[in-house]
Amino acid sequence: MAKATREAYGETLAQLVKENEKIVVLDADLAGSTKTAMARKEAPERFFDMGIAEADMMGHAAGLAASGYIPFASSFSMFCIGRAWEQIRNSIAYPRLNVKICGTHSGITVGEDGVSHQAIEDIALMRAMPNMEVYVPSDAAEAAAVIRYVAGTKNPCYVRLSRSGIMDVYPEGTKFDFTKTNIVRHGEKAVCFATGVMVAMTLQAADKLAQEGIEVEVVDVCAIKPCDEAGIVAELQKFDQVFTIEEHTVVGGLGGMISEIAGEKCPRWIHKIGLQDRFAESGEAKALLAKYELDGDGICRQIKEVLAK
Repeated sequence: MAKATREAYGETLAQLVKENEKIVVLDADLAGSTKTAMARKEAPERFFDMGIAEADMMGHAAGLAASGYIPFASSFSMFCIGRAWEQIRNSIAYPRLNVKICGTHSGITVGEDGVSHQAIEDIALMRAMPNMEVYVPSDAAEAAAVIRYVAGTKNPCYVRLSRSGIMDVYPEGTKFDFTKTNIVRHGEKAVCFATGVMVAMTLQAADKLAQEGIEVEVVDVCAIKPCDEAGIVAELQKFDQVFTIEEHTVVGGLGGMISEIAGEKCPRWIHKIGLQDRFAESGEAKALLAKYELDGDGICRQIKEVLAK
């Protein structure tokens, strides 16, 4: 296992505050967990601990952006999105202010913190919000690239980050365009669109399937909005069997996005793997992934079940 994407976020943000004096950092009393403490160490005068008050944090971030700064606002995904949704909508997205919302501890891999902390609806909420860009990096290298990229854009952005360490999908220093779909494994039997930590899990599943002579294509979808519609359509045209894999409810996230594109551009039956319109529970991250069949074994089994029909 390599580092968590939240660690790559902290390291990259610490570099960015040294490079750009317009970047300011806001956190909701979780700087150690979100890793923004690294940026605080480099530029304490541009770090603001807003306390356990995510809605207030977003209002301050909006004001800073309106004043010409580039605020990065961080908390657990469940809180910076769930608690502050109205402020994000009315104070950031509506006026299209340059705020970067970086939510860590997303999905069920938050583990023992339980359902109250497990954001499984955040992609859907942010994807539905006008003017908001949404990115879900698959590993540390991609996370670092995403943070650098959004620091240079002018639009409000949501970046979804993980608590747990993730196996490397890309070698450090990889030069890739994450705004496009990236094929990380080629195959001919089916295509698997995956996002975030599920890219590594899907690659594990693909290895297991290959041992049985089933070769599937694995596509990393980091850019949820704006998405690479042309790249997605190209994959849909190549395969009759299509899977989406996400550490998120199957309602409104990656699966919903791919289904919408398929319905409009290239009709396909989309098999959505994720949380099946249900909450998880408190538990160790690895055990939860296994229970909800979102680890390599579980994804492999679900794909085999569909392909056998």
